[in-house]
Amino acid sequence: MDGIRICAGIVLAAALAAPASAQDGGLWGIYEQQLKGAKYIDLTHAFAPVQPVWPGFANATFGPAVAGRDIEGYVAKGEEFTYARHGFVASAYQLPTDQYGTQLDPPAHWDEYGATISDLPPTFAIRPLVVIDMSAKVAADPGYALQVADIEAFEQEHGRIPEGSVVFVRSDWSKKWDDVAHFNDKPFPGVGLDALKFLHLERRILFHGHEPLDTDATPTLEGEAWLLHNHFTQAEGVTNLDRVPPTGALVTIGFAKPLGGTGGYARYVAIAPADWPHGVTIAEAPGAPLPKQPAPLRRGADGVMRPTPQS
Repeated sequence: MDGIRICAGIVLAAALAAPASAQDGGLWGIYEQQLKGAKYIDLTHAFAPVQPVWPGFANATFGPAVAGRDIEGYVAKGEEFTYARHGFVASAYQLPTDQYGTQLDPPAHWDEYGATISDLPPTFAIRPLVVIDMSAKVAADPGYALQVADIEAFEQEHGRIPEGSVVFVRSDWSKKWDDVAHFNDKPFPGVGLDALKFLHLERRILFHGHEPLDTDATPTLEGEAWLLHNHFTQAEGVTNLDRVPPTGALVTIGFAKPLGGTGGYARYVAIAPADWPHGVTIAEAPGAPLPKQPAPLRRGADGVMRPTPQS
C-alpha cells in the first residue's frame, strides 16, 4: 500500500511538473485525471469563542453585525441585521490576536525585519505533504520532541523528503483540543531545534507544522525563535494527521491576508491518492449546491450561528 501511495505521489508530482499542452488540457487534465477522484482531508480546527489559545492572549468574541450608519427606510445605525427584516445576517468577530487556532506564522511574528502574511508569495498555495508520525513516542513521553534520528528513520522507510515540501509532525496532541483548560499544559510534544535546522537547511522544506500551539516547550521557545528570525514560516494547531498518508499526498495552504499581518488564520487541506481510505472525494462532496441545514440557523448565547429546531 505504501508503494502504491508513493508511486501515486510521484506520478502526480511528475504531472504537475510537466509542461502544459493544448492536447492534454494543461492543468485541467491533471484535475480530471488525478485531483477529481482524490481524497480530501481537512487538517484545520474551526476557530471559536471558546478554544485553546496561548495563555497571554484572550479568546475571540462572536456576535451579530450591526449597521454602521442609517439607511433610510431599511436599517438604523446600531440595528442588528436579521433574516426576517433585512433578508440576510452577518457576523462580527472580535479577534484579540492573529495567533488563534490553526494558523500560519510568518517571520514578522518575531522579527521586525520579517515578511508579513501579506508578503507571502502565491506559490505557498499547494505543495507535497510529508507526515512524520511520532505519536507512539509522545504516548510514552508527552514532552517528546522530534529528533534528527526520527527524520532519518522516516527517510529510510519512505525515501528522501522532497525539497519545497511541507512537513507536518504527527503527535495526536490535537485529540486534546476540546480540553481547553489543559491543552497548553506542559509537557507537550515539540520539534527539536536540530530537527528544524535539518529540515530547513538540509532538506530545504517550505515549512513544518505541529499540532500544539507552540513549536517546543523550551523556556525561550528556541525553535520558533530560530525559525522566524531566519525567515521561515511554520504551521501551528493542525489536526487530523492520523488520517493522512506519510507520503504521496499534497497540501493546499489557504490563509487570511491582512495587510502587514503577523499571523494567519489558516486552512490546510490534504489531497491524498484515490485509494487512500480516509477523506472525501469531489463526487461525494461537490460543494455546489451545499447541503441545506436541518433546522433554521439561530445565534446562540456565544454568538455562533447553529441549526436550532423550532418548538
